[in-house]
Amino acid sequence: MPLTAHEIEPVLACWDEVDGARARLINYSENHTFQLDTPARGSFTLRIHRTGYQSRGSVESELAWLQALLRDTALPVPEPIPGRNGQVLQCFETGQGERMAVLFRHIPGSEPQPDDDLNGLFVTLGAYAATMHNHVTTWQRPPAFERQVWQAATILDSDGLWGDWRMAPGVGSHNRPVLDRLDSALWLRLAAYGTSPDRYGLIHADMRLGNLLVDGDKVTLIDFDDCGFCWFAYDFAAAISFHETSAAAPALKAAWIDGYQSVRPLGAEDLAAIDTMVMLRRMALLAWIGSHAETSLARQHMPGFADGTAQLAERYLRGALWT
Repeated sequence: MPLTAHEIEPVLACWDEVDGARARLINYSENHTFQLDTPARGSFTLRIHRTGYQSRGSVESELAWLQALLRDTALPVPEPIPGRNGQVLQCFETGQGERMAVLFRHIPGSEPQPDDDLNGLFVTLGAYAATMHNHVTTWQRPPAFERQVWQAATILDSDGLWGDWRMAPGVGSHNRPVLDRLDSALWLRLAAYGTSPDRYGLIHADMRLGNLLVDGDKVTLIDFDDCGFCWFAYDFAAAISFHETSAAAPALKAAWIDGYQSVRPLGAEDLAAIDTMVMLRRMALLAWIGSHAETSLARQHMPGFADGTAQLAERYLRGALWT
């Protein structure tokens, strides 16, 4: 059940900036996102975390990376605002239990649409991903840093972070065999690729179109809530989320690679691993749709998603995800 504007009033007192703000719920998925419009200081964005998904230490670690990116790079990412107590993470009680909240400065722009010309955008996303990957290879993380791990076990096992893909809507006897073969192949190929630090580390992990705000020529990357440890190439797989079956997918992959390699090189093994990451992400999304069936995003993509995943799996297992 979404929180109401009335229920979040107690936490607004944590920041001087939003005194007298009017709250409006603008997104409800993993978290609640409210836009706060103030009479004198403009607009802000308030993110309220759902219970049971991230720990306090995990959210504090996400915010530590965001602040480091703002300090060390020119990447356009959200800026968390400290409260009156000097902390960027605030906690408050609701009728649904304790919640964590973070306030960000408002970012102008709108989400790109699938029918837009996305090639240039994917060049930008590739460069952004490479910049973040360069950053994490040298950044000294805080001692208590903790984020989730996106690997075969945490995505493909029945107790995966986003649920069990086997229980997702549309998975049945007609497509389960090929999905099982895909599952087994992913385990083997990911193990063979390995987790050396040149290809694996802290990533955004959710660079899809819904987490971009485009304002003219400026593209801001938002929502680091799923950032964690994974293969660097997974950031492309996240970018192509829900559009893997599009005829434009091969061109978008090429554009992302061009953007990435303008900042950071990709070896032959890295390039070959991209399709494996696409299928790993697709299985994660299949599980997510099953465990988040109440959300509008899951309902939008649910019809045909399992069968589409099976068709992609057939092509991937034959050696040509996109021809």
